[in-house]
Amino acid sequence: MRSEQQRRAALVYHAKPRPGKTEVVPTKNYDTQRDLALAYSPGVAIPCMEIEEDKSNLYKYTNKGNLVAVISNGTAVLGLGDIGPEASKPVMEGKALLFKIFADIDVFDIEVDAKDPDKFIEAVKAIAPTFGGINLEDIKSPEAFEIERRLKEELNIPVMHDDQHGTAIISAAALLNALELADKKIGEVKIVVSGAGAAAISCTKLYRAFGANVENIVMTDSKGVIRKDRASLSPEKEEFATGLDLHTLEDAIQGADVFIGLSLADILSQEMLLSMAKNPIVFAMANPDPEIEYTLACSTRADVIMATGRSDHPNQVNNVLGFPFIFRGALDVRATTINEEMKMAAVKALADLAKEPVPEQVNVVYDQTRLTFGREYIIPKPFDPRLISTIPVAVAKAAIASGVATEPITDWERYTEELAGRLGNSQKMVRLLHDRAKAAPKRLVFAEADHMDVLKAAQIVHEEGIAIPILLGNRTIIEELREAISFDDEIEIIDPKEDLHKKQREVYAHLFWKDQRRKGYTLYDAQRLMRERNYYASMMIKNGDADAMISGYSRNYRSVVKPILETISKEKGVSRVAATNLMLTKSGPLFLSDTTINVDPTANELAKIAQMTANTSKLFGLEPVIALLSFSNFGSSRFPQAKKVSQAVAMLHRSDPQLMVDGPIQSDFALNKEMLQKGFPFSNLSKMKVNVLVFPNLDAANITYKLMKELKEALSIGPILMGLSEPIHVLQLGASVEEIVNMSAIAVIDAQSKNK
Repeated sequence: MRSEQQRRAALVYHAKPRPGKTEVVPTKNYDTQRDLALAYSPGVAIPCMEIEEDKSNLYKYTNKGNLVAVISNGTAVLGLGDIGPEASKPVMEGKALLFKIFADIDVFDIEVDAKDPDKFIEAVKAIAPTFGGINLEDIKSPEAFEIERRLKEELNIPVMHDDQHGTAIISAAALLNALELADKKIGEVKIVVSGAGAAAISCTKLYRAFGANVENIVMTDSKGVIRKDRASLSPEKEEFATGLDLHTLEDAIQGADVFIGLSLADILSQEMLLSMAKNPIVFAMANPDPEIEYTLACSTRADVIMATGRSDHPNQVNNVLGFPFIFRGALDVRATTINEEMKMAAVKALADLAKEPVPEQVNVVYDQTRLTFGREYIIPKPFDPRLISTIPVAVAKAAIASGVATEPITDWERYTEELAGRLGNSQKMVRLLHDRAKAAPKRLVFAEADHMDVLKAAQIVHEEGIAIPILLGNRTIIEELREAISFDDEIEIIDPKEDLHKKQREVYAHLFWKDQRRKGYTLYDAQRLMRERNYYASMMIKNGDADAMISGYSRNYRSVVKPILETISKEKGVSRVAATNLMLTKSGPLFLSDTTINVDPTANELAKIAQMTANTSKLFGLEPVIALLSFSNFGSSRFPQAKKVSQAVAMLHRSDPQLMVDGPIQSDFALNKEMLQKGFPFSNLSKMKVNVLVFPNLDAANITYKLMKELKEALSIGPILMGLSEPIHVLQLGASVEEIVNMSAIAVIDAQSKNK
């Protein structure tokens, strides 16, 4: 993405539709006068008195137990340095967003105008009663060390400076696994640390806690090797000063087993890497550009075990693997601090998780046949759904064992279930879809690119690397719109009506006529139809001139689907095309079928729709658990509509006994596991979480998904066409830019799958 495009996109993102990235949302009813009287005066006085009597009641009656402060003075922001508290606020809001989406922790970001450590500490201590934990952020060293040390001593809630400990925790987990693969012991390896800031010091201290020998550690800063004979060393640097006769990084790296980089881009040369020991471990974590480029390091040493801070290479050392889940565990046991035992527990849990079988959902997202523990997979991926139910448990147990938990957990099975259900992984799904599409972008035809929203979506898709857009439509209008939004990259534009494409129209017309001549079409008809965008675009896909297509923004569904169905064949074994909508709900992803195509499907067609939706859910790495819906439960009605669903379920049980499916069932029983277990414990859905709903007719499905979407109960992605031999998808009329971008990712993923 070019800098000017990135600048514009970043400013629009932060400014629209409302400034900032977070908001405060009520958690209680406030509709009636009674509600307001309980929320404020006079009812609020009662919990106030309870808290005055016993301050621990603060956790019982307020949001303190799930509220963290992200606090900074803006003295060391990202790669921007000392930009001040006001300019640091977007970063702190971003950190707040990560806390929420990864661990369901609420955050107030607080920017403090105080560079003096004493004043900063005083300000934080004064507001601490509001919070269950404090995340210090972007504070320059050496002040950061003193600030964190004193706040941990003087407050009775968890305090952590993530810049220090986040990278340390994640890299320590990666280091333990890398050493195992290299068949080396942490107490024997020679470690060189490039950088001596807060993160580098904390990383090295944590490595020592796991057994690294300080005599084998050499640390460098901008002046070279930190030696014991150097004057005016800070206490932090003095701890890792060496007595060896080494002066430069080049000297220190000779024969080293491990390189830890938290310094500058390109500081580690090929010659230095070649001078390292066998099976060298290189963690080049400078961002955005590492100390040595990943591909260069791998081409220089085939035996290197490499990690960076970048998401486009294996083994990303990403703090988001740590801080949300560490605070989650600390908050849930009301820990008074985050101690070394809790941090080490997080390290071990992360390291162990990388050795466990990876869920198919993760393999699918990262376009892997099978991610397995090895040189290119030494730490979990940031969007691994197991993180939320693994790391907090380890941290909470360590807090209890070390005596800093004030509200111990006894039912660990229930706690793990609660963690897994906090987010339902839905908030991550869109990012996962985009990342998977970006792994292998395809040529995507936007059949209505002469509409502003479609063109904006194509621009985002192009800039984000989700797909390679082909803009189809009126060339003059497309060019005018491109100029208006500064979309001036070289992008293929096709106007099917131009003489420029006459020869191609003739080719497509003959191919179309060959297939359709016994269905009433003449060659003249075919030639005329090839001037229409949806026929032309469909033929592009069929002829291999593009990989995928989306349309439908400005025309009704039927008029868009007809050219597609006439042009593109069905998949083998499919008798009728169907559609599903992926609804991203608070409790998890949910597929709704059939939402757009089949008005009143037969029992056999319902069974086929269920099977196609099951295959679609697997495309997203989700194991299908299917409920066929009705107004009745399990044969309680003999009405034809209910009998039809019963017949479809029976067909599925016979044809695919391994498929997790049941019905007919009412929607509330399907989605409420407790109700189902109590009322119909015999159902194979009673202990499962349903993620596919198949409706008895189009009325029910279409009304349901549109209600959910408009009532803001779910984000809708779709309709996703199922049963076509080619990756073509149809938008809802007037789809938003966001919806078009998401459907573009779906189309690319579909093309990736069909190409395989």
